[in-house]
Amino acid sequence: EVQLVESGGGLVQPGGSLRLSCAASGFTLNIYGMSWVRQAQGKGLEWVSGIPTGSTRTTYSDSVKGRFSISRDNAKNMLYLQMNSLKPEDTAVYYCARSYYATYDYWGQGTQVTVSS
Repeated sequence: EVQLVESGGGLVQPGGSLRLSCAASGFTLNIYGMSWVRQAQGKGLEWVSGIPTGSTRTTYSDSVKGRFSISRDNAKNMLYLQMNSLKPEDTAVYYCARSYYATYDYWGQGTQVTVSS
């Protein structure tokens, strides 16, 4: 059974950092492209970052470029999102998702990130 379980969210002050983790099971992480997607309260889904198979050419939305970094640990079957210089507008539920052609076929349950003083 494919499962994605996010962790690492929480409350942080503006300018702070968090590292989100996504534990994958039931499949081999490094043969799939993966993404982080977020949803702020009352808003739609927003793609944040993606990492293809082979962990090259990582991509980021303009809103997080230069502040967030996506990575994976193939030995541990883990996906990460390092978030630095956090802003209140980064407040959202963050999901990891497995890419399937032009969409996603599996999602985690999400982890809440709140940036507030």
